[in-house]
This record gives sequence, structure tokens and C-alpha cells, in this order.
Amino acid sequence: MAGLNVTEIVELAALLIAVGALAGFLAGVFGIGGGAILVPVFYECFRIAGVPLEARMPLCIGTSLAIIIPTSIRSFRAHMARGAVDMEILRKWWWPILIGVIIGSVTARYAPERLFKIVFVAVAWSAAARLLLARDGWKLGDDLPDGPLMKIYGFFVGLLSTLMGIGGGLFSNLLMTFYGRSIHQAVATSSALAVLISIPGAIGYIYAGWPAAARFPDVAALQLPFAVGYVSLIGALLVMPTSLLVAPLGVKAAHAMSKRALEMAFGIYLFIVGSRFVIALI
Repeated sequence: MAGLNVTEIVELAALLIAVGALAGFLAGVFGIGGGAILVPVFYECFRIAGVPLEARMPLCIGTSLAIIIPTSIRSFRAHMARGAVDMEILRKWWWPILIGVIIGSVTARYAPERLFKIVFVAVAWSAAARLLLARDGWKLGDDLPDGPLMKIYGFFVGLLSTLMGIGGGLFSNLLMTFYGRSIHQAVATSSALAVLISIPGAIGYIYAGWPAAARFPDVAALQLPFAVGYVSLIGALLVMPTSLLVAPLGVKAAHAMSKRALEMAFGIYLFIVGSRFVIALI
């Protein structure tokens, strides 16, 4: 593939397997799905595999969303067993999130990527600052709102998560903690939201990327059996097993940590992820 020898292909495969373990652990700890880790790694792997720039980022995002499906389901079940998931939020958000995911999937190829990177950095760094500085006074309210505003929040969680290839945990964690919810409950509920976002999101990217194989017939990484639409089957198969195995360990780690330790860990993580997008913008 793309002129790579056997040793280079084995090295890429080993990298993806290791990254799958890291993404699964983070999915369990933070309820984030792991997409913020997977997308940049996939970007480099698909670059090496000869995927053209036009199709590379959508392929990264679609593959990330496909992998988040089983990982988030396992993470959600583990959090649910501990009684930490707020089902009322799921009932309020499921349909606006679904609408956001559908619109995000359709417009992914045309969205101004730079704008969404700026939004991502702004959200990630504001959340990191609040968590790291322990400024509990940084609140939008004492509890999540009812009515149209709650639906608007859900819509943007689905839209932005789909355009960025993440499970939604970054935005839902931020919203819930800004409205006074505990970090443990925010992480647990976010794992459920990742299920709502990743399934229709992955289907949307398969549909959006279906013509890619015909447009780039010489790119093996975009052809069956290596990929279907903008979902890399070989990438998903390498990452999913270790991601699934490690996700429950992340859940145990999250519930074993104190509130402050979990806030610090999540804040550091958000700062690192935001920094990566700053570097890309520069």
C-alpha cells in the first residue's frame, strides 16, 4: 500500500493498536470517546498510506466515529452499572443531538475547518482553565436549563462533535460542570452521549464518502475491503480490540480518583488537545 514495505506496514499497525488502548482508556476516564487522540494519529497514518488531502480528514473523522461506537457502549454500560448516568439529560438531548449529527455529517465536507479548530480551542482551553484553576465560581447557572436553551445545547454538541470526530464528551462535560454538575456524573453521562453521536455520525460519513473510492481509484486505502466510504475498515479493526479491552479500566480509574484529581487530569488533557489545534492553526 502506497509503496510501503512489510516492516513499515507492521510498524503502522503496531502504532494503531497502541493508540487504540490509549483511546479506550481515555474514553473510560473522561467519557470522551477517544476521538481527540485517534484523529491526529489517523491523519499521519493515512498520509503515509497515500490518501489525498481532500479525503484525508473526512476519512480520519469517519473512522474515529466508527471506533467510538463499541468503545462508548462499553464505557456507558460500565458507568451505568455504577448508577452515575443522568438519564434525564439523555431524554432531553437525544433528538437535538441527532439533528446536529445529521447536519454535521451532511456538511462535513464543506465546513470551514479553520473556524471549527478555533471553536475547539476556545472551548477546550476555557474548560481546562476552569478545571485546573478550580474556579467553582465560573458557572452558567446552578443547574442545567429547561426549554429551548437545553435543546440548542444538545444540537451544538451533536453538530460540533460530528465535524470534529469526537464523541461529544468534551462539550457535554464542559456544559454539565459549568452548570454545577459533578465531574463524575458529567463523565458518565457523556459516555452515553457518545453512543448517540457516534452511530449516526459514522453512518453519515459512510454515505458522504461513498463516491471517494471512484474519485481516487489508485488509492488502495479508500477501496474495499480497506474502507467503506469515509470509514477505514483496516484502521477500525486494528484499533477496536485494544480500545474495547481497556475502556473498563478507564472507568475504574475515573471512579477511584477524587473529584479534584479527576478535574486536574481532565484539565491537563483538554489543554494538550487544545494546544495541538493551536499548532495546526499556526
